[in-house]
Amino acid sequence: MGRVTERRRVLRIRDGAVGARPDTLVAEEPLEIRLNGRALAITMRTPGDDFALAAGFLVSEGVLGRADELAGIVYCAGATEDGSNTYNIVDVRLAPGVTVPDITLERNVYTTSSCGLCGKASLDAVRTTARWPVVDTPPVRITPELLSALPDRLRAAQRVFDRTGGLHAAGLFSAEGELLDLREDVGRHNAVDKLIGRALQSGELPLSRSILLVSGRASFELAQKAVMAGIPVLAAVSAPSSLAVDLATETGLTLVGFLRGRSMNVYAGEQRLVREGLAR
Repeated sequence: MGRVTERRRVLRIRDGAVGARPDTLVAEEPLEIRLNGRALAITMRTPGDDFALAAGFLVSEGVLGRADELAGIVYCAGATEDGSNTYNIVDVRLAPGVTVPDITLERNVYTTSSCGLCGKASLDAVRTTARWPVVDTPPVRITPELLSALPDRLRAAQRVFDRTGGLHAAGLFSAEGELLDLREDVGRHNAVDKLIGRALQSGELPLSRSILLVSGRASFELAQKAVMAGIPVLAAVSAPSSLAVDLATETGLTLVGFLRGRSMNVYAGEQRLVREGLAR
């Protein structure tokens, strides 16, 4: 698996028996993202799909929206004494004519749920920068049965999780439930950025006929990323945050939480859910 996993010696205790053995861990390293040579952000990630991660991050930030706006992405020399490449720094180059945003702390304040902004300011920031409104025409229609099947399909495709047990996953599904792409990372936000970045590079944005499924909870940040990519449905196996629900309600995103077996909560966008045959 290359740099995605690493081996470490552990002391294992089972039912009173003690023994030493190697264990497989998911790798975690910093990635610095530069924009036209200027430092923009640093994220802790699982190495792999770094270019897609950087591209997806810039989609989420409202910088990129189409493949032709991206001139290229390259690795830069790392921070070692001899200047060798650590593959932990990438530089994203915008195409000629694409506006380079002002890279300041103020520009990035709405990117995480811990930013300290009030809810209204965060919602306004996403609404005003969204390149792809959540518009699915004709509307995506999904059944509870289809949604219920997605977590098992996601879990079955997680190769690295099987070896480490320490990764989040994000899966992109068609409206018919077909798994289109899956990315794993120590950070669920990184996994989503990798999905969106690959879609940008392939010229597939907006993802207006798709379902995004994430392991864990649905934070405001993940709802933001779905909206910025034009994704109409976001589902999570755990709880959403209140601000994620507010953003989904305001933008028309269908937000599903606690998706476990045949149970789920629909917090916003229930118009896309087919309810014929459901008992009340």
